[in-house]
Amino acid sequence: MIFCEGVVDEQTAWWAEAHLTDPMKDKAPLLLLAAGGTGGHMFPAQSLAEHMLRQGWRVKLSTDARGARYTGGFPHSVEIEQISSATFARGGLLAKALVPFRILGGTLAATVRMLRDRPDVVVGFGGYPSIPALSAACILRRPRMVHEQNGVLGRVNRIFARRVDHVACGTWPTEVPEGAKASHVGNPVRAAVLERAGAGYIPPGDYPMSILVIGGSQGARILSDVVPPAIANLPMPLLRNIRVSHQARGEDLERVAAYYAEQNIDADVQEFFRDVPRRMSEAQLVISRGGASSVADISVIGRPSIIVPYAAATGDHQSINVQALKKAGATIVIPETALTPDALSTQIETVLDQPEGAVQMARAALSCAVPDATLHLAEMVEALAAGAPLIDETTNRNEQDET
Repeated sequence: MIFCEGVVDEQTAWWAEAHLTDPMKDKAPLLLLAAGGTGGHMFPAQSLAEHMLRQGWRVKLSTDARGARYTGGFPHSVEIEQISSATFARGGLLAKALVPFRILGGTLAATVRMLRDRPDVVVGFGGYPSIPALSAACILRRPRMVHEQNGVLGRVNRIFARRVDHVACGTWPTEVPEGAKASHVGNPVRAAVLERAGAGYIPPGDYPMSILVIGGSQGARILSDVVPPAIANLPMPLLRNIRVSHQARGEDLERVAAYYAEQNIDADVQEFFRDVPRRMSEAQLVISRGGASSVADISVIGRPSIIVPYAAATGDHQSINVQALKKAGATIVIPETALTPDALSTQIETVLDQPEGAVQMARAALSCAVPDATLHLAEMVEALAAGAPLIDETTNRNEQDET
């Protein structure tokens, strides 16, 4: 339930524009980011925040309590505004019945704040916590856009696609609703990732080697079930050199760490790694889900990978996210239905037993990177603030499809 129309009528919006003074008119321009839910939404928002602060903008982030858990990496000068939102995907019948009222309350609160702050541009990155701020931007007709990380629009971004000025796509092509304007910018990565862009790759050999296991910002149960025994199945000449960094859900931490310890495998098991860029740059192999942010990090740093797309992802978007890496020969994609310890162990051995092939995979990953995605997105923000037109690539794509 989205409140772009009807919460505040046109006369109210007109009155606010005509009578409320703008206390920020003599200050730096203000960018309001709206995101939440997972690191996949928050990391691109963090990247844009870092860049726009360097350009002299002020930045605020609108999210809910769940999204606020992922704000630790944001610059301290970003003001975090927690606002009420909700999703129908969680909770019992009572919680679901209250969802529209929570969204409405959050939207009203966001509208009041927006009347006060008058942001120059509002950018949504998906997730239900972005609904209130985007709805308020629609109501008050502030310049607005959304960034979609995946190859399939998420539910919230799909709803807003025709209500915003532009849809910036991290993966291309991305199907957007008829009438929506869109273009390809790539997926922004955090400054810590850019600092290690194209970091020198040490190929596998008879010395300590690192495997990084990441299942998205919330970990992945299936990777915690399959990866440890798959690594334990490796031939001893390989296994004796393996060091593992494994990101697991909180409820899986103890059993995963215990299994590695029982198998005498050197493993660091944590719920969330704050230094993923460092660990990835030091890894000989990355085992990951197919989330857009993970794919972008792997590409920008340039590492061989084994990717297991999340089968239940909307529109199977994780399989779409990894197509560029797969076509380039940078990754081995294993569907969930084919993921077994033996199958995964075989693929790990394939990468780590062929140093030259691993080097080629690393180079191929770099060929898929869009390291300047943040810059592209920032240019669109500047253009929106200035009232300049943005290039709509959907027209060109439709013409190419017809030919």
